[in-house]
Amino acid sequence: MADEVVLLDLYVSMFGMRVRVALAEKGVKYEYKEEDLRNKSQLLLQMNPVHKKIPVLIHNGKPVCESLIIVQYIDEIWKDRAPLLPSDPYQRAQARFWADFIDKKLYDIGKKIYTTKGEEQEAGKKEFIEVLRVLEGELGDKPYFMGERFGFLDIALITFYSWFHAYETLGNFSIEAECPTLISWAKRCMQKESVSRSLADPKKVYEFLVEAYGL
Repeated sequence: MADEVVLLDLYVSMFGMRVRVALAEKGVKYEYKEEDLRNKSQLLLQMNPVHKKIPVLIHNGKPVCESLIIVQYIDEIWKDRAPLLPSDPYQRAQARFWADFIDKKLYDIGKKIYTTKGEEQEAGKKEFIEVLRVLEGELGDKPYFMGERFGFLDIALITFYSWFHAYETLGNFSIEAECPTLISWAKRCMQKESVSRSLADPKKVYEFLVEAYGL
């Protein structure tokens, strides 16, 4: 029996994009359902009654929630295809540590750039760059975060790249000027079809934020 895979998502969500990249990396066919977060579908409320958020992966009728958990689930279920997480337990733990760091820091700090003004916005921009520099230090001179192969940690971070244009435009600064190594890594990732086809158009992200926040 073929797997029935449905993704409840929002086009501009960096968290949903992670799942799209992982599914593309594994070559998994799925049905995509765009959600309106101001008018959530009954399916979303039924499949994620705790958080009522996207993304939700529905695999043969069973829901899996939270983007990093979904990506790990995809890696475990379709394990006959190129692995996303390292096989070494220590490296796997490190990948999860840094992915958790990204989730705890980047989105909330990035939000300060488009929801605040003046000194608060300047502080947000500074903090945002500091986090990116920490990640740049972890990347070092490797092609991808875990070495030669694109994987879990790259997926966790690359989806923010489609938001960089909005951050830069609304915050009036250049991420490339501050973190050139990280931008080189992002461009390398974008050469992969699984990434370029899964990420939202940066201009659409910008338009979404302008409309959603009345900017």
